[in-house]
Amino acid sequence: MTGVSKERWWTLTLAEQFSNIGSEVGRAAKWEGKDENSFWGAVGRALELLDLTRMDKRWKNRRAEIDRAREVFSDAALGGHEYESFLPDLERYFMQFALLARSRVAIPEDRPRGN
Repeated sequence: MTGVSKERWWTLTLAEQFSNIGSEVGRAAKWEGKDENSFWGAVGRALELLDLTRMDKRWKNRRAEIDRAREVFSDAALGGHEYESFLPDLERYFMQFALLARSRVAIPEDRPRGN
């Protein structure tokens, strides 16, 4: 782990977790095509944080969403060939969680998801 323990990570709300993941997505977008080491470092940290978020038992009903975010982010980091995904688009997606986290509004933990 690069700087946050599982215990600390699991005290954050989902919005705060996704907000932090978004910071790494933004770093990856910034360094894409410019600095390979910085780019892949940010990609690795984002994937690490997504994995920690997925392991958080509070979000068991949201794993499909977390898995999809990881899948689309991975696609974007590898060039967007599968889903035509791009890091700047994902950065905007994650930014919404940063705004939510700053507003101190919690996402319901057990909100039912679709079928």
